Amino acid sequence: MPVVGQGLGGDAEGTEMLIAHVSDLHIGRDTATDRAAHLLADSVEDSGVAMAILTGDVTHRGQREELRRFETIFGRLLDRGRLVTVPGNHDRMGDSAGDAFMLGTRVSVSSRPGLHVVRLDSTGPHNRRLLSAHGLLTGADLAAVDAALKAAPEDVLTVLALHHHPLPLPTDAFPERLSNLLGWPNAAELPLGRELVSRVLGRCDLVLHGHRHIPAELVLGEGSERPLRVLNAGATTELGRFRVLSSRGGRVGGEAWIEVEGDGSSPFAGALVDPVAA
Repeated sequence: MPVVGQGLGGDAEGTEMLIAHVSDLHIGRDTATDRAAHLLADSVEDSGVAMAILTGDVTHRGQREELRRFETIFGRLLDRGRLVTVPGNHDRMGDSAGDAFMLGTRVSVSSRPGLHVVRLDSTGPHNRRLLSAHGLLTGADLAAVDAALKAAPEDVLTVLALHHHPLPLPTDAFPERLSNLLGWPNAAELPLGRELVSRVLGRCDLVLHGHRHIPAELVLGEGSERPLRVLNAGATTELGRFRVLSSRGGRVGGEAWIEVEGDGSSPFAGALVDPVAA
């Protein structure tokens, strides 16, 4: 269907609301990456989404200077309450810049009319080491996610946002393939990840994550009243595009990929596609 409206307000009844998913910005890695982050911030702001959800690895080395750079680049979205963030493993390195995103809690809720976002910190103390990139998920985390989902109003889009992939994904690069071959955990899916997904199935509409730099998509419970879409954004600054999802009446309506650099004639690269028909 064609894109309609700007979706800035959104409600649980009939107004279409647009949500952007971005991840793995790695701000501070190099000049080209920071330039790509600037272009991304402008594109997300111009797209008219009600909320952008950033699923970790915001910084490259977890340094406070990289965090300040992020806050400057995405300042307008942050000031307007249109960006929510969870930390990734890179954000736990250096100065542990990721502390700024969760403020001491591992599970929290960000909400607005028509939207309930459960934010889960899937990082751990081991992520201070570059080669220990795998995530952490505990029984206490699962219980906290349960409680946060129970607090979701009826007929709103409910999202679980985290950094690490809860289900197995193909490896992106040789180091990950080597890690899997050697039985190291740093490229593996979250421990208790399958349990997490089983608990949110039927109670949540989207699981949004990053970590792996190649986008992926999985639909569970397809054909049911409330299917669950598990989406990996990929590394948005490397891809030069980001996924936008539409919501109407509290359910996912369609999706599109927006090219960060276009001809300027329209912020949207294409029509939103019905995920059931796609």
